[in-house]
Amino acid sequence: MASAWWPCLILALLSGLAASGFPRSPFLLLGKRSLPEGVANGVEVYSTKINSKVTSRFAHNVVTTRAVNRADTAKEVSFDVELPKTAFITNFTLTIDGVTYPGNVKEKEVAKKQYEKAVSQGKTAGLVKASGRKLEKFTVSVNVAAGSKVTFELTYEELLKRHKGKYEMYLKVQPKQLIKHFEIDVDIFEPQGISMLDAEASFITNDLLGSALTKSFSGKKGHVSFKPSLDQQRSCPTCTDSLLNGDFTITYDVNRESPGNVQIVNGYFVHFFAPQGLPVVPKNVAFVIDISGSMAGRKLEQTKEALLRILEDMKEEDYLNFILFSGDVSTWKEHLVQATPENLQEARTFVKSMEDKGMTNINDGLLRGISMLNKAREEHRVPERSTSIVIMLTDGDANVGESRPEKIQENVRNAIGGKFPLYNLGFGNNLNYNFLENMALENHGFARRIYEDSDADLQLQGFYEEVANPLLTGVEMEYPENAILGLTQNTYQHFYDGSEIVVAGHLVGEDVNSFKADVKGHGAANDLTFTEEVDMKEMEKALQERDYIFGNYIERLWAYLTIEQLLEKRKNAHGEEKENLTAQALDLSLKYHFVTPLTSMVVTKPEDNEDERAIADKPGEDAEATPVSPAMSYLTSYQPPQNPYYYVDGDPHFIIQVPEKDDALCFNINEAPGTVLRLIQDPVTGLTVNGQIVGDKRSSPDSKTRKTYFGKLGIANAQMDFQVEVTTEKITLWNRAVPSTFSWLDTVTVTQDGLSMMINRKKNMVVSFGDGVTFVVVLHQVWKKHPVHRDFLGFYVVDSHRMSAQTHGLLGQFFQPFDFKVFDIRPGSDPTKPDATLMVKNHQLTVTRGSQKDYRKDASIGMKVVCWFVHNNGEGLIDGVHTDYIVPNLF
Repeated sequence: MASAWWPCLILALLSGLAASGFPRSPFLLLGKRSLPEGVANGVEVYSTKINSKVTSRFAHNVVTTRAVNRADTAKEVSFDVELPKTAFITNFTLTIDGVTYPGNVKEKEVAKKQYEKAVSQGKTAGLVKASGRKLEKFTVSVNVAAGSKVTFELTYEELLKRHKGKYEMYLKVQPKQLIKHFEIDVDIFEPQGISMLDAEASFITNDLLGSALTKSFSGKKGHVSFKPSLDQQRSCPTCTDSLLNGDFTITYDVNRESPGNVQIVNGYFVHFFAPQGLPVVPKNVAFVIDISGSMAGRKLEQTKEALLRILEDMKEEDYLNFILFSGDVSTWKEHLVQATPENLQEARTFVKSMEDKGMTNINDGLLRGISMLNKAREEHRVPERSTSIVIMLTDGDANVGESRPEKIQENVRNAIGGKFPLYNLGFGNNLNYNFLENMALENHGFARRIYEDSDADLQLQGFYEEVANPLLTGVEMEYPENAILGLTQNTYQHFYDGSEIVVAGHLVGEDVNSFKADVKGHGAANDLTFTEEVDMKEMEKALQERDYIFGNYIERLWAYLTIEQLLEKRKNAHGEEKENLTAQALDLSLKYHFVTPLTSMVVTKPEDNEDERAIADKPGEDAEATPVSPAMSYLTSYQPPQNPYYYVDGDPHFIIQVPEKDDALCFNINEAPGTVLRLIQDPVTGLTVNGQIVGDKRSSPDSKTRKTYFGKLGIANAQMDFQVEVTTEKITLWNRAVPSTFSWLDTVTVTQDGLSMMINRKKNMVVSFGDGVTFVVVLHQVWKKHPVHRDFLGFYVVDSHRMSAQTHGLLGQFFQPFDFKVFDIRPGSDPTKPDATLMVKNHQLTVTRGSQKDYRKDASIGMKVVCWFVHNNGEGLIDGVHTDYIVPNLF
């Protein structure tokens, strides 16, 4: 950091989703203690303003904070902003003494390199990492000279989703000190007309609120303003601390004279669909509940409380059953039963009697619930015009029965066959949430994390209320043929009461005079078709009063929705399909200046003639929640190894590092392409690792300058009946002779008893056996048209302390301590590389000082490792001669 001062002031803006799932907007947190008005440690924050413009549910939010350093020395000012996970940052600027430094959105890898360069040079840099229940945090700090002013301005955009019949902006207001100019200003423009608008605060009496808050709406426009004066902010008439501490909520909805509404601006359209007054479609619900040992105590009690409340909301035409899974699977009833008063009373008794036990068999629990729904339909036990739903709740990873996530996904996908949705609720943080989310998404549902707070039972009940009232099934949105480009998702399995379907697209041609949209769906009593016709001239006339509209808002709404859906699709895509989805989402993110999981925003501020960079980034769902394995933390934040480490990389060079000597030995093996070498063999644990050599692209096999590399690796564990073959194109895993193939384009984690395999897209693969054996395979990719070099692999032993003393192989023989001595260092044939004498294993060898690269942290640059090079294929250092290590095949 440019200054060693602890940040004297924190401004935090919270704009996330409430526990109920509603979009949130900003809250502010300033300072940590009672201070003179607006001044903290010499820095005065004299203005904080949140300006929101909402047009057709699309919110454009600008957060501006102004501060001045009134001290006579430089001070550091930090700006923390918490955003909804569904929002995309679109701009961030710093203005210091009237000079503005703008942000630029770049591909994540490009931005990351700039960030790492800034950090390595000791310059100030910020990166988004923290995430809470529905939030992610952006933090940046700057050094402000004495007497200087600084302005932070952050812009983010988000599509507000309708939930339980209204749109909600929830603001947590919490400034811990007084601010001269504190303001929240929200303008809303809805072409359908606003039917209701309200705002309330939990932290201020109605008498005080009345003069600080103004709210109004008429026709298509609405406005909310909250401007508490300094006196209104005081917790008592003479206090200097603020009473603003609580919830500030804005809710609104629009007129719904027809089921749908189409808006067209500048060649882009958006179609909102939310019919009212339809009868509820009866539902058949299979509740699949985890009762494994880890659910014991408060989790299971909260689950019971939620289920008892859900039973109160079941309608008599609904059908249900409970499937409980631990190490095995049990059910309340043999088949689905109707939600009659008698059956519901019996269900309550069953729920109260649920007890925790055993392991976690997710696969069999889900398949039993799905089978029950399928049979109920086949045997006509449920109404013909009803819809089926699977709701699963679990707090852990599968650890008995079928435990491979990708196999469970395949089984569930085949069993459901696209007929009904799966909703996965993940309780707490100790689970593979990505697995639950991907499985739900590919079965037309979604996943929710249930947080282990006092309101967990209310979170569960709140989720159920979202899906409790289906009004339509099999919804299809149809538009003029050959007239639309880039259509967003237009088919939905369900439309739930109180929600809204949003579809957007790009119109082909400029001469479209009218536009027709048809929506088809199956209702409780009959099939329905809703038609919406738009007269373009009437539309243009209606939009002329759009005072509050910001720019090309429908085009940006379309881009936002398209990126969001592309990112969801790529979670379950592989290979070329995943590459294409990634490319499309990245192109749109860069074009429309969105910070998405594929991009970052770089802010560069010259300071003392040097660059200072900050990064606005967007983490994934598991950024904070998922525990990082030791191997992964080693890879992501490199530390010099404290234990011995061994690896082979390059053409191929073996490195043996000995920390007791603070030194390393190295050698290479010269063998013909096709040769397989034994790297590790442990007869006690059953682990073996072999590598096959490939040559460069030159045709002459006897060329002395020809380079060789490892092109294939075989890792096997005979005791676990496990094999993995790694090539530069793919990774194939055999588990009990059943193959699974992955691409280097994937980011995937495979876990089973005693084994973890993690592929990090285009970078490396980490394989861990239990606690104490971890290998890393690094992928080196070269330019495809390079005349000589080809892609190759590096193999690294990160941890070997659980392998036996009988381990051998070109690398394995060095896992046990050994001694060596280097003396008589003298000039060599190359003046930059001295020679020396090495005493090792009763051999006296001439060695040369050289260096190799360690590529664990970065496969393109590497970290230099200095070593003593042993000539002649390591002769004298390795046991026997190198040809003793040649084996017939990879396994």
